[in-house]
Amino acid sequence: MKNIIKVLMIGFSAMSFAQEKDSLKIKVSGFLEMYYAYDFSNPTTDTKLPFMYNYNRHNEFSVNNGLIRAQLQYGNAYASIAVHAGTYVDDNFASEDIKLLSEAYVGMYLNDNKKSSIEVGIMPSYIGFESATTASNLTLTRSILAENSPYFMTGIKYNYKPNDKWSFSGLVTNGWQRINKPQKDVAPALGTQVVYKSSEKATLNWSTFIGKEFYGTELAMRYFNNLYWDNSWNSKWRTILGFDFGIQDSSSLNDKHLFWMSPVLIAQYSISPKWQTAFRVEYYQDEDNVIIATSDAFKTSGASINFDYLPNSKVKLRTEARYFDSKEAIFFDNKSNNFFVTTCLSFEF
Repeated sequence: MKNIIKVLMIGFSAMSFAQEKDSLKIKVSGFLEMYYAYDFSNPTTDTKLPFMYNYNRHNEFSVNNGLIRAQLQYGNAYASIAVHAGTYVDDNFASEDIKLLSEAYVGMYLNDNKKSSIEVGIMPSYIGFESATTASNLTLTRSILAENSPYFMTGIKYNYKPNDKWSFSGLVTNGWQRINKPQKDVAPALGTQVVYKSSEKATLNWSTFIGKEFYGTELAMRYFNNLYWDNSWNSKWRTILGFDFGIQDSSSLNDKHLFWMSPVLIAQYSISPKWQTAFRVEYYQDEDNVIIATSDAFKTSGASINFDYLPNSKVKLRTEARYFDSKEAIFFDNKSNNFFVTTCLSFEF
């Protein structure tokens, strides 16, 4: 009788474990940020800078991004769906039929050790080191290179992580930051990502994009590379060194290859558990206006400094001063420089 009871107890324990393993797990998170920006050139346009897509309203209080996300997991399958609103959405999803969704994808682990997975849907971009939920970024506003590379991708992604140091991804997508594919007879774009983490404090990333994209009304091949090194030197200092380089083919310009590139360096210093500051220097060159369409060749240097107050782990109050200097008079009122200040209060859970 005792042996039968033991067998039943083991059986019930196994059933309980299996049910727990395959139970539906749901995690809800959110992010909300309010901001005020003042541009000292006093622009009268709806957006103060044509190449910026966050905090881009002058002299008004606005919601940059409000987001609610639900993440689900059942067995070896998982999914994420997020809805959002704000001026970030107005500026980045203007050409999309689906504007409400920030992300909507389904994923599945292909083996028990979770080294391989596949994801399909609207996904956060695999390019760059700065997120659309900007409280996680070192600076308040995003770098020029981050603002002018994709925030999101729609397609299918394969991930392979052989160990804790290396991870590899390959993607087939609808194109350069697209939900809707504008021309159905064009082949999907391809992308890759290689990440090397030499330690918990250091990350080296290389992302690529290859696909046909528009330059004006002309559709031609685009080749793009994003490199960055993110390193926390100690409890006080963290730096990010990034570099973008792109090539756009152009048959209308005698098969000319058009180039753009951008280096950036960001350094963050933690003054105390509640106070942080960050410095940024950057340069963006797009002489043929492949990515940034301005009145003249885009060759712009920038610098910024921000101070952040963290009253607790969920709230950030940030203020940033930022300056741009261009080789050409591309800013409002035919100016070759631009200076603005932004303040943001964010809450995440």
